[in-house]
Amino acid sequence: MTRSRPHPAAGLVAPAPFNLTRRFSIAALVTVIAVASALGFVLSRLLGEQLMHRDAVVTQEFVQSIARTDETAPYFASGTDARSAPLEDSFRHFALMPDVLRANVYGRDRGVIWSSDRSLAGRTFGRNDELDRALAGELVYKSGIVSKEEHVAAAVPLSGAGATYFVEIYAPVRDPGGRVVGVVELYKTPQALFRAIHDGQRTIAIVSAAGGLLLYGVLFGIVRRADRIMHDQQRRLVEGERLAVVGEMAATVAHAIRNPLSSIRTSVELAVDRHPGDFGEPADDIVREVDKVEEWVRQILAFSRPGSIAREALDPNVLVRKALAACGRQAARQGVRVEADLASPAPGVRGDATLVEHVLVNLVTNALDAMPAGGTLAVATRRVESGCELVVRDSGPGIRREDLARVFEPFFTTKTRGTGLGLALARRSVEHMGGSLDLENAPGTGAIARLRLPA
Repeated sequence: MTRSRPHPAAGLVAPAPFNLTRRFSIAALVTVIAVASALGFVLSRLLGEQLMHRDAVVTQEFVQSIARTDETAPYFASGTDARSAPLEDSFRHFALMPDVLRANVYGRDRGVIWSSDRSLAGRTFGRNDELDRALAGELVYKSGIVSKEEHVAAAVPLSGAGATYFVEIYAPVRDPGGRVVGVVELYKTPQALFRAIHDGQRTIAIVSAAGGLLLYGVLFGIVRRADRIMHDQQRRLVEGERLAVVGEMAATVAHAIRNPLSSIRTSVELAVDRHPGDFGEPADDIVREVDKVEEWVRQILAFSRPGSIAREALDPNVLVRKALAACGRQAARQGVRVEADLASPAPGVRGDATLVEHVLVNLVTNALDAMPAGGTLAVATRRVESGCELVVRDSGPGIRREDLARVFEPFFTTKTRGTGLGLALARRSVEHMGGSLDLENAPGTGAIARLRLPA
């Protein structure tokens, strides 16, 4: 269910913004950890099971080879005393196997016919599921932590594990005809085997964690990029909605305002011609303000119905000089020092000369507006890999952090008499030419506008 919050203006309920990156990062992290942990657990269990099974098979083959070589299989059913020299020597091989702590040899009747523990020889034990399965012909093994005191004392703990692990193997003994005649039980502590299992499980854990982190990083990068694209598309959709409104009012505004503006300008010029010395300076102010209103109307029309954009070779240095010349009077009136650092030779770029010049004039005008009491305006052109970068820097107070993310939004302005379309139109025009326009605060004071045009 979508969470809602009150609309700050109308008291309505608006859905909370959906943050795809944040939600994915949490959900993906939990999922990747769960999958990696489950995969590591399954592989670790499988590795341990396979290695112990292989050790049990090798042990059974050794037991069977001893029984076959010494021909001891017939004695299991004959009742021969296992303490006789041939059988004693043969069964002693089981107790002398590496890591074996105890060896028991059972007959078909579940009685112990020989044991490395002399006190167990001749005894018959009750129900023993492992022994019954082995007498039925199945190789049976189990593992765990050594708990019996006599076995703990005899065993060597596994390095780093803090405990000693055992394997108990019930290996069936078959006669030449394949019939099970007895079982050899070996209780052993194969530390090399468990060390290999633990090393393998540690490797699996590391690889699972690294693989999970890599997968998470790749997916996070893809989703983050997709989220940015979605936000950009959302911005364009909002822009389109605003343009629809602007398009409807643009024609009305143009016809309703331009005709009176033309009349005002013509009247002022006629008055100056008839009485040149009476109000020349106020007339210049009137004409300048009329031109501003005319420019605002033109911006609205251009933003709502952008025309076709030319793709021609440009000289960025020439365009910079034209923009500085157009704003020269304003810079001189405000006492702003202008510095131009132009690349030589000029980088070759393509675009619409009229639009680029208009964008530069807009950027230079904004920089001058930020320095009403004087300062330094620096304009530079640089050759970059993608084409050319034009940098406009001022020494004004800079842009507030909360405003920096909104300066390119249509109709957003911090000026008391601005329309908020200048930068929006500039970025829109530059993007249509395949370039980019960014605004940032300078390290010291002032702001920097970076206009990049494609080669």
